[in-house]
Amino acid sequence: MTLAATSHTRHHLKLGLFQLLLWLLLFMASAVRADNLVAVRSGSLPAPPSAAASAALAVVDGRVLAIAPPLAWLLDTDAAGWTAVPWPSAGAGALLGTAGNGKISFVLSGSGERVEQVAQVVLAEARPSLRPSLQPSLQPSLRPLPPLPTALSLGRGAVQGSTLFIAGLDAKGATAVWRIDTAAPAPVWSALPGWPAGAPGSLVAQTKALYVTVAGAAGAADALYRWNVDEGWTARPPVPGQVIAGAARATGQAHMLYLVRPGVGASGATGATGTSSTSGAPAAPAPASPMSPMSLMSLHTITGSWALQSGLANLAAPAAPDIGAVAPWKDGMLWTSRGATLPFVQIESGKLLLQWLDWIVIVVYLVSMLGMGLYFYLREKRNSTADFFVGGRSIPFWAAGVSLYAANTSSISYIAIPAKAFETNWQYMMNNLVAVLGLMFVATWIVPLLRRLDLMSVFSYLETRFHPAIRMLSSALCILVQLGSRMSVILFLPALAIATITGIDVVWSILMMGGFTIVYTALGGMKAVVWTDIVQLVVKMGGALFAIGFMIYGLNGGWSEFVSVAAADEKTKLLDFSFDLTKATVWGFIFLVVFDVVLTFPKDQVLMQRTLSTKNEKDAGRSIWIFALITIPGGIIFYTIGTALYVYYKAHPERMNPLLSIDATFPLFIAAELPMGITGLIVAGIFAAAMATLSSIINSVSTLASVDFYEKLVKNPTQKKSVLFAELMTVAAGLVGMGIALLLSRYDIHSLFDVSIELAGLLGGGFAGAYTLGMFTRRANSPGVAIGIASAIVLTTTAWTMNLVHPYFYLAISILLCIVIGYIASLFFPAPTRSLKGLTIYSD
Repeated sequence: MTLAATSHTRHHLKLGLFQLLLWLLLFMASAVRADNLVAVRSGSLPAPPSAAASAALAVVDGRVLAIAPPLAWLLDTDAAGWTAVPWPSAGAGALLGTAGNGKISFVLSGSGERVEQVAQVVLAEARPSLRPSLQPSLQPSLRPLPPLPTALSLGRGAVQGSTLFIAGLDAKGATAVWRIDTAAPAPVWSALPGWPAGAPGSLVAQTKALYVTVAGAAGAADALYRWNVDEGWTARPPVPGQVIAGAARATGQAHMLYLVRPGVGASGATGATGTSSTSGAPAAPAPASPMSPMSLMSLHTITGSWALQSGLANLAAPAAPDIGAVAPWKDGMLWTSRGATLPFVQIESGKLLLQWLDWIVIVVYLVSMLGMGLYFYLREKRNSTADFFVGGRSIPFWAAGVSLYAANTSSISYIAIPAKAFETNWQYMMNNLVAVLGLMFVATWIVPLLRRLDLMSVFSYLETRFHPAIRMLSSALCILVQLGSRMSVILFLPALAIATITGIDVVWSILMMGGFTIVYTALGGMKAVVWTDIVQLVVKMGGALFAIGFMIYGLNGGWSEFVSVAAADEKTKLLDFSFDLTKATVWGFIFLVVFDVVLTFPKDQVLMQRTLSTKNEKDAGRSIWIFALITIPGGIIFYTIGTALYVYYKAHPERMNPLLSIDATFPLFIAAELPMGITGLIVAGIFAAAMATLSSIINSVSTLASVDFYEKLVKNPTQKKSVLFAELMTVAAGLVGMGIALLLSRYDIHSLFDVSIELAGLLGGGFAGAYTLGMFTRRANSPGVAIGIASAIVLTTTAWTMNLVHPYFYLAISILLCIVIGYIASLFFPAPTRSLKGLTIYSD
């Protein structure tokens, strides 16, 4: 193929991709659907044929069982009727109640109203030989747990994951709590401290904490106590009424639902009708006693605020003592009564629709990104790989520094950091502060050294210092990690958050972000990546600042309320000098920054490629200083969003969705509270945060594929052919990352995110150690480093299979192993004989 034909083909390929993406945008704009954000639905199921008022309720994998030994009734899958089944014996004693979470359920049994034995309810395929006239397709059986160490009267149970809690009063009337891991090979009960006093009315486990309600004196409002490992038992905001016995459950990641009757002196909770407004104005508080004779209420565990979800006057009479057993079912509860039905109440989550002005803002942003890519494509004559990969080494240092921050602040940070500050405080901000110190070291010693070598792939250093095989293997693993565990997650997580709130399907969000990023990156090369990063940083920071101002403006007390509430609840606490490795301490961040910033920066092609695009080593160092200067104010903005969310939702708890995760808090606010147009701006900001990192990854992967493999393996490669190959790899890398992101949508994102962190440590830590050995020692040699890398991967993988440490420590462990083993192994081989001038931090 001639060079002219190659250029002509590339030109038509790019213009075709540009047109395709414009049509894709128009189609996606018409594919969005949405419903109301939150609604409460109440109704009734058919009652079991008999013993309905006295039956216990259990829900196993969503199937409802009404239990009145020696029989039970299994609700049909269409909820139209019941089928009788024999109920197995629960051992000695009578059935006293159940505990469950809607998926797994346990029965509590004993004698004299004292719980002595617990067994898990299991539904399995029935054996046809057993009473075929009574047999449905599923048969209940019991898996007994060890007997309780002490019998408990007025026992209540709660389930979180595989952990079961039983609370009650012991023989002396003292409060007691027992805990057991039901999934352990040999389950054993362990004791927790009891709450201050009183019989438990309800027990709920939610996010590493236990909540118990206790009846107030003479019909007053119930008290609420919380237990966690750090604080033990503490009093929480009292219930705005009286909780119906056992009528409580956890939902989402930070909410609990209660069936409540008004009590004497109960203060009114903020009201919510169950359907949220899409306007920016917060809902007005309800009057002092807004509840019906029975109401569904929610407690937000982070802010400690109660909210009325719905009055249930149509399901219970004012003086109704006829509510019997209560059980979690789907996203609500159901209970037995003396009526002919089985009442239930459900929280239903909808989605908010982006308005026409929001879409205009998003379209303008996306087309602008394409326009910038097309501008650099038409303007630049990329006759060399340096033009495409490192912008002709003409990027101003300040632009490179801004681009470094934009690439390092992904959409995960845009969503997860506000959520972390909302849930906890500012202690994780120490990571930014300590990272600045690490970046100072990087700017002084590491970046100038690599920039002087005029590299395009940072892995070229490993070939020059050690061996070509080390370079190619490290580059291949870097590409694998970037596509498999970084790009795909960065695409999927924001797509999931946006889909949860706005109604844009996950698939379309992934296609939108990935497709447009591929096109402008392929069109414009490194210059397009850097300059679009700057625009994207302005978009996402502008939207973030507006959101902060809007939340503070929405508070009745404005700025003074924001400051006073944040200070009273220690939401801006920053420093923790304790030596507890399980917490976010200053010492822990110093340890992590040494490994995550200082020692891994040289092998990070995504970040290093920007410093390699500057004019000289002096400007390369300056770009890191700019990066460091932006890190602190940028971090303050993101953490302030979380604090503002806390204060806002503490004042307006009815504006939350009890079914959503904590990470969805900021997207919820964006969709439900902000005015039209601004919502589109901040959604564009989420896209910008994702696309800035995606474009960097795609460009870096294409650079590595071309420089480390194509130019090394192909005979007589030309500059133009290398650029064409890199452009094709840009498209290929983007499509692979999008494909893996679409695959992730079929699995549990939390576990996959953890796996992505583990893969980065298992596969990348050894090569970070290789850079450390190369730059900071003269004695390290190729055989020793190879042994160090291999040993680090093997030993870290062994630690991973044995679950010896938290996944976040794998990177540090791998780097340390490579450094120690690699240096010791190098002592058994001859020292390097060739000149190391310019390859280490030493002057000679």
